[in-house]
Amino acid sequence: MTKAPEKTTRSQVKDAPKNAGPNQIDRRSFVKDLLQHRGSGLVVTGLGSPTWDLFASGDQPENLYSWGGMGLSVSTALGIALAQPDRRVLALTGDGEMMMGIGSLGVVADQAPGNLGILVLDNERFAETGRQKGLSSGRADLCAIARGFGIAETMLVTEQGKSADLAKFLFTTKGPVFAVAKIAVTEDPWKLPEKDGAAISLRFRQALGLEPR
Repeated sequence: MTKAPEKTTRSQVKDAPKNAGPNQIDRRSFVKDLLQHRGSGLVVTGLGSPTWDLFASGDQPENLYSWGGMGLSVSTALGIALAQPDRRVLALTGDGEMMMGIGSLGVVADQAPGNLGILVLDNERFAETGRQKGLSSGRADLCAIARGFGIAETMLVTEQGKSADLAKFLFTTKGPVFAVAKIAVTEDPWKLPEKDGAAISLRFRQALGLEPR
């Protein structure tokens, strides 16, 4: 029988691994498979590869892409989740970006929006600056950190075929929920969305019915 993705809560902190490894998930196909289950969900990306992964999986107005603001994906998604309580919101980011904005997890836990999911695509590298070894390759356990801030529901995924199980966790489990997918370091073709921040924001607001089309 295939083992289900590891799902951990506060009570399991002592059993959490120090390092999940190995990183074998192909990010581009994994994200595409995952987002087939998003329904009407809104997706907010961290800058760099998560933005390209989202765009490559299929562009739509409900995607809020990032081209700057490193460390702000989770706080941005939190604000949207609070403002749009009837819509599911996913923050899709990387391990380096998450580390830069790690304090936002404390605010997420405090505000506790039931419609927010967070997914960290963790290749254990600072890919945008030369693939230097990242903090999550050693003692830093992102799921344990999230639980420490007070996000009780976390999931760690290390297998390619678990995208459907992860999607169910991210898009249907009462939030806030936090997940890490251990992805491989890969050479993916660039898929670049619109770079005009005002245009991205306007299109997203139009999708929410906040601006006329």
